Amino acid sequence: MSMATILPVLEAVPLPVLVVDAREKIVATNRGAQALLGQGLEGRPFVTVLRQPALNEALERALIARASDRVRLRLSSPEREMVALVSVAPIELDEAGKVAALLSIEDITATEEAEAMRRDFVANVSHELRTPLTALIGFVETLRGAAKDDPVARDRFLTIMAREAGRMNRLVGDLLSLSRVEAEERRRPTAQVDLANVLRGAIQTLQPVAETAKVQIKREGEPGPLRVTGDADQLTQVFSNLIENAVKYGGAGGEVRVVVEKIAHEPVQRGPAYRVDVIDSGEGIDPIHIPRLTERFYRVDTHRSREQGGTGLGLAIVKHIVARHRGRLKIESEKGKGSRFSVILPAA
Repeated sequence: MSMATILPVLEAVPLPVLVVDAREKIVATNRGAQALLGQGLEGRPFVTVLRQPALNEALERALIARASDRVRLRLSSPEREMVALVSVAPIELDEAGKVAALLSIEDITATEEAEAMRRDFVANVSHELRTPLTALIGFVETLRGAAKDDPVARDRFLTIMAREAGRMNRLVGDLLSLSRVEAEERRRPTAQVDLANVLRGAIQTLQPVAETAKVQIKREGEPGPLRVTGDADQLTQVFSNLIENAVKYGGAGGEVRVVVEKIAHEPVQRGPAYRVDVIDSGEGIDPIHIPRLTERFYRVDTHRSREQGGTGLGLAIVKHIVARHRGRLKIESEKGKGSRFSVILPAA
């Protein structure tokens, strides 16, 4: 294969590609390789472009033993760090049999990150389930043994067991809910929903929780109807979660405000929208935590969250539902000054 034939082929390949001759000098590249590794690569020794011992060894095997190989490595470009899978294969440059090596670079950063997220997710779920399961097993063994004939201990242990079983049930429920929301995230809802009714239902459902916590929930702003295109059940889940969190974690001030504002033209939505603010006057959140609040299992205060029955998945579910509705979630908070969780949804 001549160089005149190789060059058009390289440009047609969507991956960054280089050709290295028997002297280990780069003789051809495509636009992808130039974008990744820089201009003026032709004629340079390969080792001056990519200083990776494993890759250099694979290149030598391709040129001497005509053996193909694949090497996983980390690359730095001017824009970002990336994980790459480099395939090295021998080719013949001309009829005389001059050997060269063809190197193609595949960006597998997203795949690696997804795999890391999967591992973390499995580890977190295992940890969250193991804690209550260990407690249940311990209490069962105690009730079979030392506390078998002790009615006071039995009642106390059964109460704790019921609480831990409820916690596992909530976790499984949230995991299933998160799975459903992620599966539907790319399918935009088509039904017309009155946001005012959604908020009214969420507030009524949470009134007993608020009364127990001695917190008053106040509904303010636009009265309705507030027409949006959405899934009523999922939107109820969003605002129930946000209001419940405000009552549990930010209700120290005795009041949670749910404020609705109509926006004539929301720049990001490029049209009319409704903004729903759930505002509490509690202790607030350190701004360092805010960017991570919607991560799965991320908690500002792990012990307090578990005591309140939290699973660490609520805000992750909220984020995905809001994204499915083509909306935005904003979180503003400051230590000692309460928190504001805002959901902005395009008006129907």
